[in-house]
Formats: sequence, C-alpha cells, structure tokens
Amino acid sequence: MFSYHSIRPYIFKSDPEKAHSFVEKIAKLAPKIPGVLPLFSQKTCLQNPILAQKIDGISFYNPVGLAAGFDKNATMIPALCALGFSHLELGAVTPNPQEGNEKPRLWRHIQEESIQNAMGFNNEGAEMVATRLDKLYPFAIPLGMNIGKNKITPQEKALDDYLLLAKRFVNCTDYLSVNISSPNTPNLRDLQNETFIKELFLRLCEIYSKPIYLKIAPDLEIDSILKLTEVAIQNGAKGIIATNTTLDYSLVSNPKEKGGLSGRVLTQKSKEILKQIAKVYAKKITLISVGGISSAQEAFERIALGANLVQIYSALIFEGPMLVKKINEELTQILESKGFLNIQDAVGINL
Repeated sequence: MFSYHSIRPYIFKSDPEKAHSFVEKIAKLAPKIPGVLPLFSQKTCLQNPILAQKIDGISFYNPVGLAAGFDKNATMIPALCALGFSHLELGAVTPNPQEGNEKPRLWRHIQEESIQNAMGFNNEGAEMVATRLDKLYPFAIPLGMNIGKNKITPQEKALDDYLLLAKRFVNCTDYLSVNISSPNTPNLRDLQNETFIKELFLRLCEIYSKPIYLKIAPDLEIDSILKLTEVAIQNGAKGIIATNTTLDYSLVSNPKEKGGLSGRVLTQKSKEILKQIAKVYAKKITLISVGGISSAQEAFERIALGANLVQIYSALIFEGPMLVKKINEELTQILESKGFLNIQDAVGINL
C-alpha cells in the first residue's frame, strides 16, 4: 500500500520549487499514458448527491477546490481533476509573462505544516495560458482564473491590466478571482481600497458576465474587510475568497524575511475572518474559504460558519494526493451523521 507519509521525508529533502516542478512534469505526462487518469479518478472522485451544489449558476459536485498558485500556467488540469477536486483555481496570471521574484522564494515550515512563498506572480502570461485553456474549455469541472497585475505596471495603470485579463479569459473560464491581496508584488495590497475596488468591479462586470470574486488578505482589520466586501458586492462581485497568505511572521518559529505564510498556521486567522464576513453576508453572497484546511472536520467547520466552498493547497504538500478523497469521504459521513440531506443545508448553521 502506497503511503505518502512514508516518502514525504525524502520529498522534503529537495528544494521546494524543484519538487513542485517535478510534480508538474508528472502531471503533464500522466494524460499521455492511456488509462492512467481514468483509473486514478475511479479511486479519488467521489460522486454523492449530498455534496453537490449549484452556486452562481455553476455546478460543483463536491465543495473542495484547488486554491490558486499550484497550477499557475494551466499545465496540469486533467491530472488535478483526477485527484477529485470539484473546481480548479488557476493562476495567478498577469497580462505579460514575468519571472517572479528572485530565488529562493519558496520554503517549508515542516513542524508547523506550513509554507512561505515569495513567488511574485511568476507565470507565462495571459496569451500563453489562455491559449491552453481555449483547447480544453469547457472542461469537466469549473475552471477559475486568479488574475493580478504585472509587477512593472504602475498603480495608476493597474485597472488596465485587470480589464485586459477579463477580456482574454471570458470565453475560457467559469469565474474570475481578483487578486489585489498577494504580499509578493510591491504595493499590490495598496489597491485594497474602496475607490479602486468600486471602479474595478464596475468595469470588470461590463466585460466578464460570469461570476467574479474578490480574494482578500487576512492582515486587514475586520472593519476594512467588511467595507471592501460591501463595495465589491454593491458593484457586481458575486462573493469573497477568504483568505490569501499572511505576513504575520510570529506564527512560525523560523520565518524568512519575505513572502506570505499559508498552511496550518493560517487556520485560525482565516477561519475568524470567514466568521466575521459570514455574520453579515452568509447565504447572501458566495463565500469561499481557503487557508489552513487539511481535514474534513476543518472543512465542515468552515461550511458551518458560512462557506459555500473550500479550497486547499498547502495541505496537499503535507498530506499527499489522496487528501481530496479523504476530505470528501469523511465530510459525507459528517453530513449524514448530522442528518443533512445536502451540504447546502449545513452552510452557516454555526453562526
């Protein structure tokens, strides 16, 4: 029996970014081997009506999606689908290709089961990524795109970057995730202000008719988060993705001097922000919870606090490729044991 935890120590001896590149190579190779992905999907993809939802006109066969940052260039979609995800958030992508920040820019905090990244929106650019998606779309599961501005784009021209991206991805994605909350592009978080968000969503909604969500940082005061949420929703956003990575380096014992933290250390911070947003907006807008989710119990807690969907990333690194199946199986058991007929009935019950 394959045990990810038995090989994990060997994986963790390698450079994190090189390890990710190796995984990408395997994911790109897998669809070329006849029968591999269908066979794997049979073991990982759980089809149960209790988990299925329709949100903002999009069908999700379970609530567990992949967070942005893992498949930046849309090169691993079929393989990731075979892990049992209900949706994939790709990117972040920028209008023009960019190399990202100087290496090293990715670190593991093994004891804390967390990751620190200062990648800086490294990606192949909108045209290359969209061309790949044009060949796949529509896909078996929803595909979202996380969009951000280029590092060299001045603040006063930032809006143009987001509008260009919306135009290019309108016909090859199911939703957009607006990223103005990454800590790894200089001054990007300064765009988290009411004036910019109002104009941004008004203009985006003229171009992109499908759902658009705002991804927020966990380091803002809750009053600011609620105000930005209100402005985004009033101007066309369908919901909030909470949260991006944190700059609270007190959460790990040996932090690096740059980059955002994700994984288990983000659990409480992300959950508390979800709770505060959901007190006002649960069942009124779409709430997608991301940050420190590594188990079915944690996923259920987010749903009970008002999340419609959850996303994972760092937990895959520490728990391995069968994690999505495990969460969905155990989440089904939790829902059934509590007498729920569908996951939507559990949304916000603990508010």
